[in-house]
Amino acid sequence: MRALALFTAQGERLFAIAYRMLGSVEDAEDLVQETFIRWARVDSDAIESPAAWLTTVVTRLALNQLQSARKTREAYIGPWLPEPILTLEEPSPSDRAELADSLSIAFLAVLERLTPRERAVFLLRDVFAYEYEEIARMLELSVANCRQVFHRARERVASKAARFHADRRTHAKLLESFVRAVTGGDVDGVVQLLAGDAVLWADGGGQVRAAALRPIRGALRVARFLVGVTKKTPRDELVIATRMVNAFPALVASVGGVAQRVVSIDVRDGRIVGVYAMANPAKLNGMRQPRMIGE
Repeated sequence: MRALALFTAQGERLFAIAYRMLGSVEDAEDLVQETFIRWARVDSDAIESPAAWLTTVVTRLALNQLQSARKTREAYIGPWLPEPILTLEEPSPSDRAELADSLSIAFLAVLERLTPRERAVFLLRDVFAYEYEEIARMLELSVANCRQVFHRARERVASKAARFHADRRTHAKLLESFVRAVTGGDVDGVVQLLAGDAVLWADGGGQVRAAALRPIRGALRVARFLVGVTKKTPRDELVIATRMVNAFPALVASVGGVAQRVVSIDVRDGRIVGVYAMANPAKLNGMRQPRMIGE
């Protein structure tokens, strides 16, 4: 019972690490389950720091899976986006703002620029605030190497630009205006809400016709694409609602209570700089029940 209690106390944090590493809800859940299986096989009383042991296992498992998944992602049809996940409407008081920012679809998409090792070091240090000495032990690296990997990763993701978003009230207001302009067929109205160099990524996994196979760049092109797709979408049974997705307000289009499309936006300086549309049905399982993803 003690071993189970120790694991349960760490379960949410283990999922938080695995999900940010992989960008997949189901894979993250599988890794947490595998970590539990390994935990059940050891003498937990003999482990000095259960939290460190569990973090090490889930991180190494995620590293291995991410390394094997890279070829699959390179062959993916169209842009690859992380899976969206419903999150609680009100983050718990213990959640740091940085943790919420690190859940955004925009930030997770930027992490795809990193190698698996860079991603692990960057997340453990920048998001979960582990010391270099701890990360070095977890990943079997030298402390000096960890520092080098972290600084290289931080430069590659330009983390400050990708992390700190507008407050949720501003984000929600822009999203409301955005959906009103798009559904109203107002191309000019959509353009006014977008930054001039805005980019749209649509992940259909090769299963959805309306998903663009390449990123669409430029405010006018993005606006025309969105309005055009919306006009072609049957509206009789479609319900569009604003939900908290990856800790930020997003649009969820559902039919019969089942999510068909999730649209997230990235906001900076009062404009929408990125639009992320997930339409791949295989990557919408995280939209069933809201959950907390913290430390």
